[in-house]
Amino acid sequence: MRRIPKAFAVPVTGLVLVLAGCTSQTAAGSSPAASSSGGEKQQLTLAQTVDFYGWDPSNQPGFQGWAAEAVWDQLCKTDANGKAQPDLADKFEVTNGNKTFKAHIREGQKFSDGTPVDSAAVKADFDYASKNGGGQADYKGIKIETPDANNISITWPEAQGPVIDNKACNPKIMPASYLAAKKFDKPVGSGPYVLDTAASTTGSVYTFTKNENHWNAKNYPYKKLVIKVITSDTAAVSALKTGQIDAVLVAQPSVAQVEASPNTKVVKFQGQTTRLLLTDHLGKSIPAIGNLKVRQAINMVFDKAAMAKSLYQGNAEPTGQVFRKGTDAYIDGLQDPYPFDVAKAKSLMAEAGYSNGFTLNLPTMTGQNFETLMPYVTQQLAQLNIKVKQVPLTGANAIGDLLSGKYPVVLWQLGNLGNSALQIYIESTPAGWWDLMHQPDQYVDSRWKQITTADPQTAAKLQKEINQYQVDQAWFAPMVYMGTNYAYNSSKVSIPTESDQEALTPKLRDFK
Repeated sequence: MRRIPKAFAVPVTGLVLVLAGCTSQTAAGSSPAASSSGGEKQQLTLAQTVDFYGWDPSNQPGFQGWAAEAVWDQLCKTDANGKAQPDLADKFEVTNGNKTFKAHIREGQKFSDGTPVDSAAVKADFDYASKNGGGQADYKGIKIETPDANNISITWPEAQGPVIDNKACNPKIMPASYLAAKKFDKPVGSGPYVLDTAASTTGSVYTFTKNENHWNAKNYPYKKLVIKVITSDTAAVSALKTGQIDAVLVAQPSVAQVEASPNTKVVKFQGQTTRLLLTDHLGKSIPAIGNLKVRQAINMVFDKAAMAKSLYQGNAEPTGQVFRKGTDAYIDGLQDPYPFDVAKAKSLMAEAGYSNGFTLNLPTMTGQNFETLMPYVTQQLAQLNIKVKQVPLTGANAIGDLLSGKYPVVLWQLGNLGNSALQIYIESTPAGWWDLMHQPDQYVDSRWKQITTADPQTAAKLQKEINQYQVDQAWFAPMVYMGTNYAYNSSKVSIPTESDQEALTPKLRDFK
């Protein structure tokens, strides 16, 4: 259900952005925190359905990434539409034809080890991001200037247009000395919380105490944050009902039970599309995937209506495109050109010369609903004589392996971004980490280059053209447009804002 670790997802992220200087007064959700006593609340306990892989800032989850949000600030944060909002930078602007992001760093900020947050530290973090993690291509060829301790200018070789905010906001900021030593046994940052190592157990529970000196401390009303790793939906629901946790992502079959419990509410986020990413368009690794008729056949072998009704308990709808409704790329009224038709799919396979099928390695990871999806996907692909071999990915290298290009076809429930231009960049351009094979395409690449300098109306038109092209070329096999269910104890917690541009779960700053 996640797009991918934050280092790989700029979520992870308006169209042509001309930003005037923003100040902390414009920060989203920066109103004083409310509590029953009029002051701070004692503790927020969240459950996350998967663990994360240590404290390397280049390998952090953008989905359920509350630990990273707790300990690290960023130069800026993005809102639900991918627009930059103040964080360490209290003022910023985009200049130089959408190539340069200039920022002023707040005065007097310190890291948890007592060292100052300055432009040298921020520069080191951008340099590190350019050499580590799946987002390295986002910072290729950047030029960084630090005229003084509180000002920084980041310039890309080419115009960045609607993705420059996300690239500028992505890196986690920590002291340069820790990056140089790659000393990641515990996090050092300037965020709203500090990890309590004595009260934390890797893989089980992470405890944080509030950083009262944080620039936006009033927006984080809890004195203590506890994150528990609970991978079982049954166990998570039980923990919520018995008060052991305050909030958790729950599976659709558990929603009715949770909503029937006293003082428990469910926020329904609608922002994901389950799809196969068929990224080897040129057939370099899997020749069959380079054949349009094979990709079309794969699309037609899935009964999307049945999946929405049965696999997702009605909490989904069939879809023929991968973008979120209401975004610039989304095509209203698009008729799915690949309706469920196994006989036609088999005929297409024969016409392509692949009636005997081929073998497909599909990676799996825990906490991504593969237990439900993979049996059906395997069954349906078998009707085309496509044999699925599941490859479980685990440990700290799982995400790197997933995005390495080793697996040109991936089954995933990707969160659709509120900024569809960013989604195109991530999934459909050679520099994007979800364009797993990084293969060029003249049609998409030429239009993407125009988008980076176009006015909003023209950029929206170009995005729709790319969407239609991808549908025609069957770059994806979209199945259902679905949502996530986030449950919380309403007697202790409120979630008045939704800041996640992937529309998957609340951000840490959304809990009040």
